[in-house]
Amino acid sequence: MTNTPPLRILMSPQAAAQTAPGLQAALDGRAHLLVSPGGDADIAFVSRDVTGLSTKHELLPHTQAFHDALRHAPSLRWVHAHSAGADRPVYGELRARGVEVTTSSGANASVVVQTALAGVLMLARQFPQLLAAQRVHAWSPLLGSGLPRDLAGQTAVIVGWGPIGQGLGALLAALGLRIVCVRGSEAPAAAPAHESVSYERLHTVLPRADWLLLACPLSERTRGLVGAAALARMPAGARLVNVSRGEVVDEPALIDALRGGALSGAYLDVFAHEPLSADSPLWDLPNVIVTPHTAGHSDGNEARVAGIFLDNLQRWMRGEPLLNRVA
Repeated sequence: MTNTPPLRILMSPQAAAQTAPGLQAALDGRAHLLVSPGGDADIAFVSRDVTGLSTKHELLPHTQAFHDALRHAPSLRWVHAHSAGADRPVYGELRARGVEVTTSSGANASVVVQTALAGVLMLARQFPQLLAAQRVHAWSPLLGSGLPRDLAGQTAVIVGWGPIGQGLGALLAALGLRIVCVRGSEAPAAAPAHESVSYERLHTVLPRADWLLLACPLSERTRGLVGAAALARMPAGARLVNVSRGEVVDEPALIDALRGGALSGAYLDVFAHEPLSADSPLWDLPNVIVTPHTAGHSDGNEARVAGIFLDNLQRWMRGEPLLNRVA
């Protein structure tokens, strides 16, 4: 490798420290240079600290600077993202010029599953109502306002059958719910007991959906998938949980359904525009739980993401197919 030039890697100082223990092993002895935004690079790692509090709609200066560095690195051939999805505009631009993009799909799946399950349980047990009563010091037992339905025997329609959808399906099935998975193809689901339909056939199962749980990637097939017509097909008392992307749902139609009672509740972690505007009605609807796109956050996620990057770096060095490649 003496005649091979050092591999130029664009990453933040925090990511460099996180990956340092395994970087040399992944590089298999090849020399490398850590470059800062502004320098040319062969590969790049976009870690969580680079994104920080930026959203894909509103970028803070340090995130903008890193994205611009990706755009202006002529030798860039591969970028690895900390996120499970790659729907930020910069990734589309890079792919259009032939840069390979990979994601960290699966790194936070178990945490997102736990958060989505918490949303289901809070809505099922009427926690929004109970917490509102707590804030005004009102003793309001559910006996006086209508008993919650048992979860066992209800039907959960899960849109997206990746690591999050499958994990959520397993937990909800254990609680006695029937599972219908909606995914990219009509192929049988991983668990034969689960009915499976394609995205395009979602409307056929919505009349049975006590719960509509969104865990799919954002694509041309899923953008706007849940609109007014879809929401109108759901039964009275149905609830929605969205831990995928806000653009999967027609947000004004969702607000109308929640206000009018067509939906009895929703847990929303993602929104059509982030951060969610302070004047959005979703903040104050009594049957809605809002969280700021934090379903996948945990103190162990950075290490898992770094592990996926290093695994892919080793594959890159060997000329092997990369994991989680964005097609």
